[in-house]
Amino acid sequence: MTELERGEYTLTDDPGRVDLDRVHRWLSEESYWAAGRPRDLVARSIDGSIPFSVLTGGEQVAFARVVTDGATFAWICDVFVDSRHRGRGLGTWLVDSIVDSLSAQGLQRFLLATKDAQEVYRRSGFAELEGAHRFMEIDRRPTRNAILGRA
Repeated sequence: MTELERGEYTLTDDPGRVDLDRVHRWLSEESYWAAGRPRDLVARSIDGSIPFSVLTGGEQVAFARVVTDGATFAWICDVFVDSRHRGRGLGTWLVDSIVDSLSAQGLQRFLLATKDAQEVYRRSGFAELEGAHRFMEIDRRPTRNAILGRA
């Protein structure tokens, strides 16, 4: 179990410390990629992932989850920092901590997707996907156009 301290903030991967109602609200009401996502789907996605939370005073202020095979690959997704806590480096700390934690377990490949936070993730070592033409997908998400920046 990962638990780190930084000033007033605690970062943990303890699933029991996820504030599901808050995370659901962030994702379904404030994110572009999960707009309208039902609460039960958010709960199932967390149950099938490794959730990371940043807390202060017992209140959740940031969240991300990782989908991984635990050996070779990790997809970092649903990264969200509460608007009242942005600009304090929490998103970078969260992503760096995830990469460090899973790298220590031997994982060597990490992916994530973003429409507009490339500079944030570059600070954590991410770069544009090389060989993207080799990847294929089926994407039936109702938010696909918003994710891709289309009207």
